[in-house]
Amino acid sequence: MNRLLPKSLFGQTLLVLVAGLIVSLLVGSWIYSLDRMQAVRAVGGFSAAQRITNLTKLVQDAPREWRERIVAGLSDQNFRVSLSALPPDIAPNEDDAAAAQAIKEFLVDQLSLAPGQQPRVWASVPGSPPYGGMGPMMGRGPMMHGFGGFGGFRDLQVAVPLPDGQWLSFATALPESGSAFSRQFLLSMGIMAIVIFAVSMWAVRRVTAPLAAVSAAAERLGNDLNAPPMPETGTIETRQASHAFNTMQARLRGLIENRTRMLAAISHDLRTPLTLLRLRAENVENSQERDKMLATIAEMDSMVGVTLQFARDEATTELRRPTDIAALVQSIVDDMADAGLPVKVEPAEPVVYDCRPDAFKRAIRNLLDNAVKYGKTASAAIQTTLKTIDIIIDDEGPGIPEQELSRVFDPFYRLEDSRSRETGGVGLGLAIAQSIVQAHRGDLVLSNRPTGGLRVRIALPR
Repeated sequence: MNRLLPKSLFGQTLLVLVAGLIVSLLVGSWIYSLDRMQAVRAVGGFSAAQRITNLTKLVQDAPREWRERIVAGLSDQNFRVSLSALPPDIAPNEDDAAAAQAIKEFLVDQLSLAPGQQPRVWASVPGSPPYGGMGPMMGRGPMMHGFGGFGGFRDLQVAVPLPDGQWLSFATALPESGSAFSRQFLLSMGIMAIVIFAVSMWAVRRVTAPLAAVSAAAERLGNDLNAPPMPETGTIETRQASHAFNTMQARLRGLIENRTRMLAAISHDLRTPLTLLRLRAENVENSQERDKMLATIAEMDSMVGVTLQFARDEATTELRRPTDIAALVQSIVDDMADAGLPVKVEPAEPVVYDCRPDAFKRAIRNLLDNAVKYGKTASAAIQTTLKTIDIIIDDEGPGIPEQELSRVFDPFYRLEDSRSRETGGVGLGLAIAQSIVQAHRGDLVLSNRPTGGLRVRIALPR
């Protein structure tokens, strides 16, 4: 079930609003239909009582010999009127005494009947009276005020005594209110739902957009420390968050710059005594000791230079531009092959990617150099999927123990068999390559091939 729910804050908030909208529309439609039914019955009941009053006055004022013809002319299939000398057998209905009593009081008031001349009223209860027979619209609004009690019945029978002893009887039924969900009603509800949904979507997008902007800015900061700062606009909370983020970015940039300056100063300070040591070592008469000392000094000087270059690369502000990855890898392989190194690449279609070409070229060169040094040969290939651009480099070496695969990315970490100057560097090649690939939002993964050798895979998001 959770897999079907949206994962983003925008989707979840919009889902809650839409669900609340649907529930409110359904409940509102149900209340409207019940309210409408009660209103129709109340108006119909009042109209029937008024008609009975008017017809009774007409018969009372007419001559006695005209009454039969008037009653016959007033009666129809839906509103039956009859005249009798004896009171009809109409028993009070206790199930809906409220409606019957309301009509009875209305007739007594309108016809000015004497206390001994009380009309007889019988009202039937509808099959499913809304709100327990008490209409929600009773007493609300000028039209409904005073006759809400007329809406509690379905069939009605009334007998009114005339001054000369005759009884005028009426029998009628309220018409059905019809379907509450008419085409116009459904159309209006649909338009209202669309308008509310559009406004809700706009409001949720406006609220969640700053969070998306912060997320995008954080991703840019992870790829490029010199990315432009966030605009400090929007609500107070958004401006505060943007200002805090920009302050953090400025502090991080300052820390990197301070570290680079510190390493440059250390490099400068170390190279002066290293130069003096090299001069003194050259005066050593024992040639074997002199060569060992000079080799050690050269290694220290190389470590200082590579470390400084590593720090400078992290603070580099090289601009990104669309680059053909296939052509870039091909050019590196051609240069190394011209130098006599056993390197090759499989032909590939042009693949354009937005990157920093110089930095990316250095990462590929470091990986190919490692493959040649420790794996005898290097074979590169470029593969594309719907989501990634994969650069694969295979060698034919002994591979790396599984427990060491993650540690070789640590700066200055070298495997035991690569500690000599003849075969190994200072342990920064893979760290530099990983830093460059991650700055391009990619992943650098090492794995041992089943047939032997090491496989390096760079996965760049498309």
